[in-house]
Amino acid sequence: MAVQEMSRGTHTTACACEECAREGHRRAVAAFLEKRDEFAAGQGVPAAVAHSLGASRQWVSDELALSARNVADRGREAGNSWLYVFSRRAVLAVWIAAGVLLLVQVAAALGTGWSTARTAGLLAALLLAGLLTVAARAQSLRGGLLAPLVGEDNRLSTSKAVPSAWVVLTSFATLLPALRLAASAPGPERQALYAGLALDRALPLLSVVVLTSGVAVLVRRVVCVRIMSQRLQKLPADRPRGADLLTDDAGRGSFPDAQYVLVSTAVLAYAAASLARFPDRLPQLPWALALLMALSAAVYLAAKYAEGSRPLVLSVVRRREPGDLDAAVRTGDDIEIRGVGFVPPGAQTPEMLARLVVRIGAVHVHVPLVPVPGGFTNPSDTVLTVPVPAEVEPGRTEIQVVTAAGVESNRCTIDVAE
Repeated sequence: MAVQEMSRGTHTTACACEECAREGHRRAVAAFLEKRDEFAAGQGVPAAVAHSLGASRQWVSDELALSARNVADRGREAGNSWLYVFSRRAVLAVWIAAGVLLLVQVAAALGTGWSTARTAGLLAALLLAGLLTVAARAQSLRGGLLAPLVGEDNRLSTSKAVPSAWVVLTSFATLLPALRLAASAPGPERQALYAGLALDRALPLLSVVVLTSGVAVLVRRVVCVRIMSQRLQKLPADRPRGADLLTDDAGRGSFPDAQYVLVSTAVLAYAAASLARFPDRLPQLPWALALLMALSAAVYLAAKYAEGSRPLVLSVVRRREPGDLDAAVRTGDDIEIRGVGFVPPGAQTPEMLARLVVRIGAVHVHVPLVPVPGGFTNPSDTVLTVPVPAEVEPGRTEIQVVTAAGVESNRCTIDVAE
């Protein structure tokens, strides 16, 4: 008991360590879920607004929006803390890998003896680990080794991860013969090392490196252009996750990303095996594997061109409760906006749902959060329900949806009766 009390005493309310950040996020999520389910059961609504359906719905929505904002803030704090801890652990993992290589080399040398190639391999591993450590220290607050792989949306980028893996392998494969050349004397051994770096042997490998790097540049350009033209909706994540390499922004499995990673991993494993078998030269890839990488990259790039869509309003109708009479739309009535793309990928969190806005004429109406056990009935990706405020003037009025990503839909005109 005394140990537990001392452990708790070392953490204050202002503590920014990973444990406290994750615990604060868990508590915020639990409080939000409890409040949402309480409101869904019709409990916790003040008597001052309980008599009015519209007032109680708006009060509940505002309370949930505030609670969701607190969850998002705690989630971002936990994400920043996780990135800092990951940076330190990634550097440790790099040096552990170098230590494992040393043990493997020593074990293999027991039967055949130590050689210059083994020394070059260890020196190359140490040199590469040192360079990666320096790069990680420079970006320790952004994830260290993870920083170059994170996109603008704070997710792991598949287009960046694949060429990064090829660059690391190619760098290691180049250091090996370079260090051996520095220690070799003029003669057949040096000539063999130069032959291992010949262009005709390394051309498939260089083609794959150039291809994957070019895809990364093109994907960045395509995404930026589509966001600027409002044809793609992008929202930031709390922190990068390994699953980002295989999924879309909503966390669903993505075939283009998965096949690109799978094919790249398979061809990369072949190159690594070739390097282990012949460490005195660059990995020699068959042109068939290089063509396979090209086809996989083409599928991935084509999917990026086809990705994304703008929100589209198809129709707007008056919402009628059971027992009500059919009538025209008047101020105070609820309208139902039907369409697609109102909740883009990555906007399923309560904080992002609370950002949805419907422009009715000159009035901006925030879409109310309507809780049910386990989720929300409003808003959804295809249907939004909002009240027509009293500030809307009777007559023809334009309806427009503004998503959490800031993208505006088309305009739809309705008639508001007096």
